[in-house]
Amino acid sequence: MQRGNRPGLPSTGEQLLFLTDEQLRQGIELMFFAYRGFTADPDRILDELAYGRAHHRAIHFINRRPGLTVNDLLDILGVTKQSLNRVLRQLVEDGLVDSLVGKQDRRQRNLYLTEEGRLLERKLSEAQRIRMRKAYSNAGADAVQGFKTVLEEIIEPNVRNRMTALLGGGET
Repeated sequence: MQRGNRPGLPSTGEQLLFLTDEQLRQGIELMFFAYRGFTADPDRILDELAYGRAHHRAIHFINRRPGLTVNDLLDILGVTKQSLNRVLRQLVEDGLVDSLVGKQDRRQRNLYLTEEGRLLERKLSEAQRIRMRKAYSNAGADAVQGFKTVLEEIIEPNVRNRMTALLGGGET
């Protein structure tokens, strides 16, 4: 048995990277500020439309996977059916999302962005793509892969596995 696998001893990963509580607090704070910066531009656009972040997330994932079922979107967003129905109803009424009866299962509703919905999605995500592209470019390829790994490890394993199944692995 390797030393890192014994109960009570640090794992191999912990042996290679020891962080103090202060360093961990700094990382947590950076996540808070990064998230605030990441959402600032879309929040301004959403506010003008009287939408919130739930609308943005729905638009993002419907764009990512056209034809997504309402049940799959519920699973991705991890929200209540009541909450999602309120958001979807508004997006459909405003002409941003089409909710069509499933071709294979008429009980399902498949979601698609309208042309207006695709335009809004591009507007919402453009500033985020610019911010991410700049950060990735400044950090370098190794940091980008390390950041992706850190984010994946923060996500609960069962959620990470479901999202990979629903959305695919995606590009790095």
